[in-house]
Amino acid sequence: MLEQWLLLAHVIGATVLFGTGAGIAFFMVMAHRTRDPVLIAHVAATVVIADTVFTATAALFQPVSGYLLARSIGWDLSEGWIALSLLLYVVTGLFWLPVVWIQIRLRDLARAAARSGSSTLPPSYDRLYRIWFAFGFPAFAAVLGIFWLMLTKPSIALF
Repeated sequence: MLEQWLLLAHVIGATVLFGTGAGIAFFMVMAHRTRDPVLIAHVAATVVIADTVFTATAALFQPVSGYLLARSIGWDLSEGWIALSLLLYVVTGLFWLPVVWIQIRLRDLARAAARSGSSTLPPSYDRLYRIWFAFGFPAFAAVLGIFWLMLTKPSIALF
């Protein structure tokens, strides 16, 4: 019974991570396409809050629920598919952490443009946005890889 609750908690955490990430990406891209500093500042502020409340919380919860689930089932964390999932989780985090900082900077740059009454964004905004956009692809691919590993549990010999 405990195993089922841990599995449910782990799946909900993964859903929150994936869903929040996809939602944040969608709304940031749609706001960016308007080129409206006021709208971008508003959306980016909401995105920063969502990342803090949902993504960060789930990101901390996932390894804990995963560890407890693996221990409950009797899986060794050095099993290939688990070790590879953990590696991909670290890769995701290495791309996500700079993205959070970039989102804060994008918000601040858009706010500054909006406050000054400018209808244009500074070149630094576009440069950071391109990095933010590019970092989403490896993070998204890594999360899809984790989902695949968790669902299929393939036999992978790492050593």
